[in-house]
Amino acid sequence: MKTTTNSLLFFLLLAPMFVLGQTLVTGTVTEQSTSIPLPGVNVVVKGTSTGTATDFDGQYQIEANAGDIIVFSYVGYQAQEITFSGQALLNIQLVEDAAQLDEIVIIGYGTTTKKDATGSVEAITAEDFTRGNIVTPENLLSGRISGVSINTSGAPGSGSQIRIRGGSSINASNDPLIIIDGLPITNDTNKGSRGVLASINPNDIDSFSVLKDASATAIYGSRAANGVIIIVTKKGKSTFSATLDSQYSFGELTDRINVFSANEYRNLVSSQPVNGTTLDESLLGNANTNWQDEIFRNTVSSQHNLSLQGSLFKAIPTRFSFGITNQEGALLTSEFERRNLGLALNPSFFDDHLKININANLSFEDNRFGDSGLIGAALRYDPTQPVYDPSSPFGGFYQHRSGSIVSNGTTNPVASLLQTDNRGDSNRSYGNINLDYKFHFLPELRAVLNIGFDETKSKEINWTSPLVATNDEVKGNIFRRFEQRTNKLLDGYLTYTKAFNDLRTEFTAGYSYQKFTFNGNHTGNILDPNNFPDTYADPDVVLIGYFGRANLTFADKYLLTLTYRRDGTSRFIKKNRWGDFPAAALAWNISDEDFLKNSSVVSNLKLRAGYGITGQQSIPDKSIFLNRYRAGNENSQYQFDNQVIQSLIASEINPDLKWEETTTLEFGIDYGLFNNRLSGALNLFQKNSKDLLFVAAVADGANFSNSVIQNIGELQIQGIEFSVNADVVKKDDLNIDFNFNATFLDREIKTLALGEDVRTGGISGGTGNNIQLHRIGEAPNSFSVFKQLYDTSGNPIEGAYLDTNGDNIINDDDRYLKENPGADVILGFQSNIFYKNFDLTFNMRANLGNYVYNNVNSSRAQLEQLQDNAVLGNLPSAVLNTNFQRTSDVIISDIYLEDASFLKMDNITLGYTFNNLSKGLKSLRLWGGIQNVFTITNYSGLDPEVFDGIDNLIYPRPRTILAGANFKF
Repeated sequence: MKTTTNSLLFFLLLAPMFVLGQTLVTGTVTEQSTSIPLPGVNVVVKGTSTGTATDFDGQYQIEANAGDIIVFSYVGYQAQEITFSGQALLNIQLVEDAAQLDEIVIIGYGTTTKKDATGSVEAITAEDFTRGNIVTPENLLSGRISGVSINTSGAPGSGSQIRIRGGSSINASNDPLIIIDGLPITNDTNKGSRGVLASINPNDIDSFSVLKDASATAIYGSRAANGVIIIVTKKGKSTFSATLDSQYSFGELTDRINVFSANEYRNLVSSQPVNGTTLDESLLGNANTNWQDEIFRNTVSSQHNLSLQGSLFKAIPTRFSFGITNQEGALLTSEFERRNLGLALNPSFFDDHLKININANLSFEDNRFGDSGLIGAALRYDPTQPVYDPSSPFGGFYQHRSGSIVSNGTTNPVASLLQTDNRGDSNRSYGNINLDYKFHFLPELRAVLNIGFDETKSKEINWTSPLVATNDEVKGNIFRRFEQRTNKLLDGYLTYTKAFNDLRTEFTAGYSYQKFTFNGNHTGNILDPNNFPDTYADPDVVLIGYFGRANLTFADKYLLTLTYRRDGTSRFIKKNRWGDFPAAALAWNISDEDFLKNSSVVSNLKLRAGYGITGQQSIPDKSIFLNRYRAGNENSQYQFDNQVIQSLIASEINPDLKWEETTTLEFGIDYGLFNNRLSGALNLFQKNSKDLLFVAAVADGANFSNSVIQNIGELQIQGIEFSVNADVVKKDDLNIDFNFNATFLDREIKTLALGEDVRTGGISGGTGNNIQLHRIGEAPNSFSVFKQLYDTSGNPIEGAYLDTNGDNIINDDDRYLKENPGADVILGFQSNIFYKNFDLTFNMRANLGNYVYNNVNSSRAQLEQLQDNAVLGNLPSAVLNTNFQRTSDVIISDIYLEDASFLKMDNITLGYTFNNLSKGLKSLRLWGGIQNVFTITNYSGLDPEVFDGIDNLIYPRPRTILAGANFKF
């Protein structure tokens, strides 16, 4: 006690000395180039909590001791540290930091900076990625970049439909070209693999560059019509570090298709005749089963990722990563497991003249597929029947049956799921070696060689129990499938960079060779004595390209980019094999002109204009220009002498097939205001695709099929993109930023073969029905429907439609076009809030003007569906809104076409970071979040986000609760 008292007295004695030792420092902070005062500059005594900010006139005051270090920091400017020597007045000038404008952006066969980019290119890095339950890499981009839409199924590990500016084709591929570390990868899918990106670990991704206009993409010519996404993976570093990320997720479906409960169903059956016939109530059971609850489940999933970085042998920067993902599907039996190994080596030799990047990746996928078609069976199955029946000969599952023979009708969906084991395994190895050599005798010249390899071996084993309900003679099913795909790449190019006073130049010229192979075999049902195994292989696809680019920059203000690529494809005949794809782009950095250079408002302003042509040759048939024959079925035989010979059938042929070409014209503005605290871009573009690759009808007898892929028609897409990034608050303890982007799209078919309409969009319910149409002057896939008529009370009249052409006959000629599945407006919004060690992030997306045809109701919500062949079947309760009887009379009615505009909050996460917990542990971040937080829509179906606008029971997307921990060592 005495010691404490003496210490306190001693402190009180010295306290005035400390106070008197401090000096009140005042001053003004200005911008060096303009001497304009800067408001809001952070002024902090380093290592202490003492701090302030400059006022509107750039003035500040702070107390400091001699020897203290005072830090002045402001967004967009280089921070300054001043050692305080006791003076009372301290004025500071801050220098603008051009790092934001000089940020490196990956482009085709090279790099540029944001300031020097002439095309429409957007790049985001790891700190900007979308957060949440990210299983496949493309979802890191979801909602983040204008013009890019990503639609992912709820199935575990499923691939996504990615569209950049709405695509560019009608019948050919609309998928963008995806490039990983310089290796273009295919977008082919097969049952053993979930898709081209499903095998890639999102945790290994360092950045994305999205190339959208032709001036940016034309250097990839042959496959760049739908845009390009360049993925760069994380590389090795010299200093050692390690990270461990663990995440658990708990999913639950929050919605169901409304069908009748067991009691409601009994009342309906007893009171509702079908087409004038009373239903057989003796077929009703005594159970109360919600079949959707029986086939769906709550899910538990996890992801774990470990990465190690450091120097191997004290000379080679290295990164090693291991990841494991386990994802349960909401549908019984569906699950996805992936294990990833990654190795990156990045040595350099000869004083950095030779740089080598080696990327090697292994991926092992284990899938179990749950048949999503059984979601429809769950809607149809009689809710008065139980799941299990001890007396059942079908493995103890209840089935509609007559004795030991199953009745003709829907089978028990739970039994169908549990008695089928359909597994697909995929082993993928991919990577590349990139050699970048800067010549010693001519350092302005670089030679780059990139060798890439991508191989996937997949197998599928499908086993169906012999106890499954069937009337076939063959009980059960076992088949095996094996497939192998390879992708080999050789790229080589030279780049020469030279400055001549105010003129900076860069010239690139190169060659690209890529080869794709595919083969496989299928056992058929090995339990069937009449089974025929099958071995198959696609013709190899070879793509060859010659490319060149010139970048000219004068006085850092005027930029010109010229690009040319000549591509050849093995898909076309020799005379049509080669395509030419030129592009040009101009840009003007107005903010570097004297009249804006010293502006305190405009910190960046660039005008861009671009024009270019890109190509499309991605069609399923890889040899349609050749005469080909296929074997007929086992009954297609003929006898020659005493020998029975299997027949051969000629396949369709089109030797005149050629490139589909897309011409893009774009004008853009890149802007930055208030020292780039507010920045973004505005783009206006028009894409015209001609010689569309399209499967269309041919005259009878003109070919060996009634339809063949042809070059017909022209499609035009016009659009506006706008993006804004804002640093709302930028302080030591509080940072708030947001990103908003909007895309406006208008699609129109300009020409079609012979000017004729083309039907498309097959639907369930009836036979051969289509609900969409391609017509000149309209958007692709516009819905073709009858105009529903209503009585005086506003109730729809079954089978009554408007006679649109006035001929007093209701037929297909009276169908009209109403809306289309493409959204007119696509919006994205993201915000990050950092307060001290807390972080809060959320993402939202919206589509406006997209329509969906509700095929669930159009094919099931009619009272005749109460009769399911020989048994009873349930149906959506939406039938009470119409009281329609017959599906065939109403399935084309526009009553089933709905506005599916929506607003979604994809995810929200909250985290807290603990720093310097121990000598080895640098930080620990604990976080939690919600995926698929909410959806606001007027669409009556399960989810308004539907592939291609036809809702026929998509795999539902669960709401997921997330929890995770990130360790940095």
